[in-house]
Amino acid sequence: MFKRNKHGIQIKSPEQLEKMRAAGLVVGRTLDLLRRSVEPGMTPLDLDVIAEKAIRDEGAIPSFKGYQGFPATICASVNDEVVHGIPTNARKLREGDIISIDCGAILEGWHGDSAVTVPVGEVDPKLTELMRITEEAMWRGIAALSIGRHLSDIGYEVERYVKSQGRFGIPPEYGGHGIGTEMHMDPWIANHGKPGRGPMLEEGMCLAIEPMVNLGTERTRVLTDDWTVVTIDGKPSAHFEHSVAVTHNGPWVLTALDGGKERLAQLQN
Repeated sequence: MFKRNKHGIQIKSPEQLEKMRAAGLVVGRTLDLLRRSVEPGMTPLDLDVIAEKAIRDEGAIPSFKGYQGFPATICASVNDEVVHGIPTNARKLREGDIISIDCGAILEGWHGDSAVTVPVGEVDPKLTELMRITEEAMWRGIAALSIGRHLSDIGYEVERYVKSQGRFGIPPEYGGHGIGTEMHMDPWIANHGKPGRGPMLEEGMCLAIEPMVNLGTERTRVLTDDWTVVTIDGKPSAHFEHSVAVTHNGPWVLTALDGGKERLAQLQN
């Protein structure tokens, strides 16, 4: 049996958090490898093969493969694909593309989940800025994971930062989630909203914080493969994600190789 609070949210012991960290590091190292591997001429399926080998070489299992029928190890979403893109050989990455890579792994029954958006060679400065804003919004949300704050404070900080940077779309249907002995657990975490609402954050909660930000409208649609989400206006989208534990010392970013120390320290200065 695993401990849950009155809202049904799984609460991890210090020992269980260490196991979550081990799973998170598998994902962090895999994404680091994938980030360095991206180059023009590759296909998303090439990256999927690299990811599966890296995860299995560490004694872990890909979380996504077979999840509700998903056929691959990573989600690979290119340009106007927001999330859940299926990696195939149907097209090659080209200079100027951006690709969002979402990756999950299971180690000894515990899940890690993280995502990055990577430029393919030199990209338009507008896309560089889109990626910067999305990643920074994620870190602003992560910084809100303090004991005693409320769940809605996360989405509030994400949305507040994105809106401060200009006119961008935040797809309202997609957001973060609890994580632990399952990849997707309660609670669901919106990337928008008012502060001070929902359950209070408690030590031992583990949450995946994952903003998706569109260069244009917030509106999206799902393609006929029943997985790939694209923007309605065809404009690019970026996606970043980390799995994070709430601790008495503040957020512990389980899927960041340094635990999030560098970026969180920058936000405090």
